[in-house]
Amino acid sequence: MGLPSVMVLPLLIVVFAGVYYVYNEVMRFMSKSMVRNKVVVITDAVSGMGSECARLFHEGGARLVLCGPNWDKLESLYDSLCSGSDPSKRLFLCHEQWQDILVTAKCPQHTFTPKLVLLDFSDMENISEVITEIGECYGCVDVLICNSSMKVKAPVQNLSLEMDKTVMDVNYFGPITLAKGVLPSMITRRTGQFVLVNSIQGKLALPFRTCSKLLQIDVFSDAASKHAVQAFFDCLRAEVEEYGISVSTISHTFINAVAENGAPSKTPPTNPLWAYISSKLNTHGVSPSSLAHEIVRTVNRQNREVLLAHPVPWVALYIRSLLPSFFFAVVAAGVKDGAMAEQLK
Repeated sequence: MGLPSVMVLPLLIVVFAGVYYVYNEVMRFMSKSMVRNKVVVITDAVSGMGSECARLFHEGGARLVLCGPNWDKLESLYDSLCSGSDPSKRLFLCHEQWQDILVTAKCPQHTFTPKLVLLDFSDMENISEVITEIGECYGCVDVLICNSSMKVKAPVQNLSLEMDKTVMDVNYFGPITLAKGVLPSMITRRTGQFVLVNSIQGKLALPFRTCSKLLQIDVFSDAASKHAVQAFFDCLRAEVEEYGISVSTISHTFINAVAENGAPSKTPPTNPLWAYISSKLNTHGVSPSSLAHEIVRTVNRQNREVLLAHPVPWVALYIRSLLPSFFFAVVAAGVKDGAMAEQLK
């Protein structure tokens, strides 16, 4: 008895969905072993995404250097990571790194106690001391995750030049100075990876948040700094490829913590497939957890460029490239509508 033709398409969908699920599970388990014992530096570890990213790398056995502008928050993150891990699997490091590597090889499930470094990109005068401190934590850096970002919402005529400079320090000069600081060591060792966690503003600049809720673009100087840092790491990728160093950029829409927490009054669907579809239809932006998992995948696969966005930003990028006049007309109309809405409030 042959299979009815009407059942072929649903059966193929189920088969492909099963293969995709198995593939993701295999990659998830492999990711932990691939980051084990690597020295991973996270620049803004105290943010929602940064702390989630730190948790994933910590569970994977990476040697973390957690950076942030607030020491109390860094200590709180340190306590949560250490208390959340199994004490029997925790490895307290000695000064001799070869002993650490030897013990970790024998006990691959051990986790390392993170190192904490106070880092504030708005204070560029002390950046050289911070770079030295980061290098002294483990003697090298395998992965540098540039996650720091500063956003300001204001019209360009209302934004002071000092604020423009501060935004550029945090979003551009800080990350590139840190990257230049650890680059010589990576070149000497002929290995390493830079991961720039950049918003979609590095590819698509819109003036106001009211133009598109799905894109959540804030201000001119913010978009300018994102464009600049994107260009820097794109150029760096070409220059360091011969040394075995990889450069990855992740462009995401706005980080939506509400999408991750969810509404307490709503019961989530029990079916995993429908839960996934529902999350894509009912939420905008990207959750800190989803972005952190994407960062781990990017580190493992060494993808050069990742765009983490819903269909509307994708379409906007294509329109910006193919129909620029139409794109600019829509943006201008959005600005006028936004200004009118503000006046009516």
